[in-house]
Amino acid sequence: MQKNSMIIIGAGFAGLSAGIYAQMNGYSTQIFELHTLPGGLCTAWKRKGYTVDGCIHWLVGSSPESAMNQFWREVGLAQGREFINLDEFLRYEGSDGRTVVFYSDVDRLEKHLLDLSPKDEPVIREFISGIRMGIRFDQQPTERDSGITKLIKGIKMGWLFLTRGKDMRRWMDTTAEQFANRFQDPLLREAFKEIWYPEFSIFFIMFTFSYLHNHNAGYPIGGSMPLSRALEKRYLELGGQIHYGKKVEKVLVENDRAVGIELADGSQHRAGRVVSAADGHATIFKMLDGKYADEKIKEPYEKWPIFPPLVYVGLGVNNRFENEPKTVSGISFALKQPVEIADQTLERLSVHVYNQDPTLAPDGKTSLTVMIPSSYAYWKEMAKDPVEYEEKKEQIARQVVAMLEQRFPGIGSQVEMVDVATPLTFERYTGNWQGSFEGWLITPQNAGSIMSPMKQTLPGLSNFYLCGQWVEPGGGLPTGVMSARRLLKAVCKEDGRKFITTQA
Repeated sequence: MQKNSMIIIGAGFAGLSAGIYAQMNGYSTQIFELHTLPGGLCTAWKRKGYTVDGCIHWLVGSSPESAMNQFWREVGLAQGREFINLDEFLRYEGSDGRTVVFYSDVDRLEKHLLDLSPKDEPVIREFISGIRMGIRFDQQPTERDSGITKLIKGIKMGWLFLTRGKDMRRWMDTTAEQFANRFQDPLLREAFKEIWYPEFSIFFIMFTFSYLHNHNAGYPIGGSMPLSRALEKRYLELGGQIHYGKKVEKVLVENDRAVGIELADGSQHRAGRVVSAADGHATIFKMLDGKYADEKIKEPYEKWPIFPPLVYVGLGVNNRFENEPKTVSGISFALKQPVEIADQTLERLSVHVYNQDPTLAPDGKTSLTVMIPSSYAYWKEMAKDPVEYEEKKEQIARQVVAMLEQRFPGIGSQVEMVDVATPLTFERYTGNWQGSFEGWLITPQNAGSIMSPMKQTLPGLSNFYLCGQWVEPGGGLPTGVMSARRLLKAVCKEDGRKFITTQA
């Protein structure tokens, strides 16, 4: 068994990126993937000529001038990619006839919010101040910068931390709901709770708008799957191997040292190191039977919230939606009366119209998605009766079309495809814990981990490593690559190697 051999569990963004950086640095790697496709949660699927995109809305690092863009070039994602920057993040249509438009441009957003509610000027100014601070943070040094430029940018970053550190800490400790409750205008209170999740730290919502303003959170034409295929291509070209349809059941351990894996078919594969870029809970508590989980490792899984599981509805519609705004996250509108969807009661519906990307639908038509939070336990119980499970999905498809009819009259006759995925669907194809569509939800409880990333090793177990969203709170595609890069730098340091990178 060669010392420089490495087995990687999972061909999501983190696993593929770990393989890419490992191959760059002279390690021989194999990836074992549960699904038959790359990308993990960065995925999409075809139905009746339409593409249902299960992931991407925006990609931080889309600007060639940003530090993150360098990482995207290293893993082969940025090359030849067309990004578009949309003018609106979200439209929140109130029941009183007014609409809050969360513009990407900070100056336009500030004016619009002040016009809507002059009495909320102090809170609006604070929100805008946080975005402007983030805009300056988004100008970090890159490896392309000259020595003097790096020095100047570094000094500016240090000064920003020194002068705005207290503001950052306060905003990290404030949830979106807490911040929203400070607005006097009920429409703004409601709208700010729907920008992301109410439990989400307002600090990271501010930063999202900073990236949008800087044109550093563009939408990649083609959606999610081309991104995943780009990483797969880069990895294979570097000499890596991927084994699809291979579920890992167990990490093999001898004398507290990881030596390989055992698959669901009973076969065993050995290597000098094992990296899990798969679901954290399954890795720690199933593949390793919880033997290397101390209280610190257990705490997040016992106490931290995760991104809520979803009922994910994709629709194919014979309509261009030319008169509808092109948004990053969609349109939220009030329903005429509450509607029960699975275990949730909805008073509003949010729909993402992909009229910015004609590649996801046949000519003249458009793909839409609707995401509805739903309990994993509810669907787990429902699935005990397969007939009832399928009937519930069909019912939800009809309900969603009926709700959309309220906002888009006549859409019912234009719908050509409806596909419903549940938390169990996400679990089946990605293994993600409780069918969540990401990892840890960033809250005041764990926001500090962003500044101090979680450990990528387990106590008492050598030659085993973790990377991906379960050791990078907040999840998302950038953290997958950053986590993999951080890991391989550490591995190279262990072996006394200089960490190197190349670009495709």
